[in-house]
Amino acid sequence: MSSGAQKGMHDRLERLAEDLTRTFKELDCMVERSNGEVTLVVPVEHITDVATRLRDDEPFFFQELIDVCGADYSAYAQSEWQTDSAPNTGFGRGVQPIGRLESMQSNRFAVVYHLLSISKNIRLRLRVFVDTEQPIIATVVSVWQSADWFEREAFDLYGILFDGHPDLRRILTDYGFIGHPFRKDFPLTGQVEMRYDPHQARVVYEPVSIDPRVLVPRVTRDDNRYLSEDNATQDAGDA
Repeated sequence: MSSGAQKGMHDRLERLAEDLTRTFKELDCMVERSNGEVTLVVPVEHITDVATRLRDDEPFFFQELIDVCGADYSAYAQSEWQTDSAPNTGFGRGVQPIGRLESMQSNRFAVVYHLLSISKNIRLRLRVFVDTEQPIIATVVSVWQSADWFEREAFDLYGILFDGHPDLRRILTDYGFIGHPFRKDFPLTGQVEMRYDPHQARVVYEPVSIDPRVLVPRVTRDDNRYLSEDNATQDAGDA
């Protein structure tokens, strides 16, 4: 991206942040800026009002809902494995966790919306925290029809309920599935395993027979995007 285009995008983001602060300050919304992106944190009781105004009001015109997803912030920024000795490629298998992760008691679950304004050529993220014990939020299907299946996915994987949704059913897991597999307290091995029993001539469900384990993903170290200018200059000279 050219410097002129970068400056134009920066100016649009600045105007967007100012318009959001001015418009939604009365609703206790909070504007966050990081990594060239703008996020609007919305109280759960105001999501329908805020979504409608973001779609219809002149400074915004966010006509497109690109994505809706859930998030589980329990044990946020904690790690189950020692990344210093993790492999640079592939997965390390059968690794023992370094300790029990501590779960957050408040602000555990959030719903995240990604919006696009075609006419303004700008994007926006909404983040809405829901109650930990009873994660319920109003649906935005009446605002953006594309929210339908996205909200069903968040319900299926995180157990977040969308009040007023026209057809809130599981969408990825099987009939009779117990639990929500993207919650951090859901075991990686699952709750049950299934196999075909030739004697009974049907599929049977049984307790999981393998031991729980942590799979350590590939770790990228010293990414040049995060090196200081001095280190980057030294690395260039060494090369």
